[in-house]
Amino acid sequence: MPRLLEIPLENPACRSRWSVRINRFGSGAFPHPRGQRRLVPILEWRWKEPFTFVPLTPAKVAPSNEALPLLNLTNDYPQFLGPHRNAIVDHPRLARDWKAQPPEQLWVQPVGRGWSGFAIVGNQAITQEQRGEEEAVVCYELLSGSVIWAYLYSAHYRSSLAGEGPRATPTISENRVFALGSTGILNCLDLKTGKLLWSKDAVRDNHSEVSDWGISCSPLLMDELVVISAGGGNERSLVAYRAATGEFVWGGGSDASGYSSPCLVTFAGVPQILIFNAGGISAHQPADRKTLWKYPWPGGHPHVSMPVLLPGDRVLVSSGYGVGSELLRIEKDSEGKFRASRIWKSTRLKAKFTNVVYRDGYIYGLDDGIMVCLDASDGELKWKEGRYGHGQEILAGNLLLVTAESGEAILLEPNPVESRELGRFSGLKGKMWNPPALAGAYLVIRNDAEAACYRLPIMKP
Repeated sequence: MPRLLEIPLENPACRSRWSVRINRFGSGAFPHPRGQRRLVPILEWRWKEPFTFVPLTPAKVAPSNEALPLLNLTNDYPQFLGPHRNAIVDHPRLARDWKAQPPEQLWVQPVGRGWSGFAIVGNQAITQEQRGEEEAVVCYELLSGSVIWAYLYSAHYRSSLAGEGPRATPTISENRVFALGSTGILNCLDLKTGKLLWSKDAVRDNHSEVSDWGISCSPLLMDELVVISAGGGNERSLVAYRAATGEFVWGGGSDASGYSSPCLVTFAGVPQILIFNAGGISAHQPADRKTLWKYPWPGGHPHVSMPVLLPGDRVLVSSGYGVGSELLRIEKDSEGKFRASRIWKSTRLKAKFTNVVYRDGYIYGLDDGIMVCLDASDGELKWKEGRYGHGQEILAGNLLLVTAESGEAILLEPNPVESRELGRFSGLKGKMWNPPALAGAYLVIRNDAEAACYRLPIMKP
């Protein structure tokens, strides 16, 4: 049965059990383009006991917004890839010299298994974790790392290839939290208390199935609807529920789901919901789920990276496993029908399960773990440098913040002439694939064992 625990207390990390865990969820664990499985075991010490939540008296449940004046946030980070769902924040203006002004660690602590990122509004930072046989949506205090509330329910995705735990980042909208677990349970929670408002089994309701690597879609909130990629047939691929009640509203398309998330874009003046499915990329009309256009994409491997919107009704699509990237132009003909046509194709950028960004005519992203810069007009490679592994990135103003697979955070100047690394620090130990979150000066990162918050130096006005 689902349960809500207020102010749980984590078991302190201890080193009483020194054993080796073989985790096969590694950078070579996905299917190889030619069909072989490249399984490279990842060895890591199991140095801490499993988590135990111990309920406390609600003495410290003061509203977290009491600390807001101390934050001076220039932006919230309320969903996967930030305010615009594209890994871009306009502010803050980060300081360029981390030697003169080093980032400050505010806290670091253990978390439950999983590959979810954080969504942040005010002083509340929310992620998903695996706690034994239960999945948990956990709300932390941004400044201290203290647990404000946790909602737990019975669900457990685990495989020898894909690891365990929830994958998707929660979405915060209008004092509600929407979280899709790895087995397809969609929960709507009260932001302040963590109380369950409604819950849906998206896999059962839409006659789909849990994907090989777990359900990974982060919910999209739009016009009082919550939209997810359910992956069902018979017009139940992309589905919308009423955000206030969980009532089913519409479904569209029949493709199996991929591992990407829906996003709202506009082409030729028409709003569209874009989703990178197992069969390719599709665009749906928000009001009635009608499919506006589709573009096929090579199968046989996971489709993960979010499509990137470019000026001039263009969109970049990319995947790993030797496939690469294509830039598409979306046009509407004289009869009002949409079509997608290729502008260029390149194997210079193969975004495996990372996300890429666009700035001032150029595309920056990790090509099988190495940072590249492509000219957006023709796909020409400008440079390739910096082995950061399968990490993630955020474009903050005019600087690029990269969280590397190694657990490091790196500051780059996005420059088409050459790679310019400005600074770096070690954020976490262990493999870090989870997407970061940047709310004002506060960078929150995590992997499948720990989370941390750093205050980054900001340029003076």
